[in-house]
Amino acid sequence: MATFKELTAFFQQVGAADVSHTTKSYLAHAIAVHGDLKKWGCDEDIQNVGLFHSIYGTERFQRFTLPLERRDEVKALIGERAEWLSYLNCAMDREHFDNEALRESGPEGFLDRYTGEVIKLSPQDEADLNTVHLCDWLEQVGRSKDWNYRRAVYRKLAEQLGGIALKSYDAVYANEDASPK
Repeated sequence: MATFKELTAFFQQVGAADVSHTTKSYLAHAIAVHGDLKKWGCDEDIQNVGLFHSIYGTERFQRFTLPLERRDEVKALIGERAEWLSYLNCAMDREHFDNEALRESGPEGFLDRYTGEVIKLSPQDEADLNTVHLCDWLEQVGRSKDWNYRRAVYRKLAEQLGGIALKSYDAVYANEDASPK
């Protein structure tokens, strides 16, 4: 597996490092998510998912999108599972994800917006993806000032994950009133 320096150098190599992202650079945001996941006690694989969580672009973030044909390069850098979770975060059809996340009985599947396929995730993959997805939003919501964007979903994820995820959610959202509008 690549070193942290090699991972961040990849962003430079592909032209993603200085792309604008919520008043930061894309790389600065990705590094911050990686660092937050480390503070949350996540293992190195999940921290690396945090770094690469939107490498292929997401529904909302399209300022940089590494072509999916380059997935093998990312796998070589961060490993197969970390790349898979990074891919899923990018492939997420957010409306479907939100509807599934808010179901009382829990999600039945994950809709891949690239392929249209509904994927059944393992409980561990689901929990790890939810952790990265929540952490990503908490890192940027204060800068985006879009406090109500998918708020019910993020709250439910925080409650389901509990522990540091819920504490972080509460701490970040406690700053909402102090945030300049």
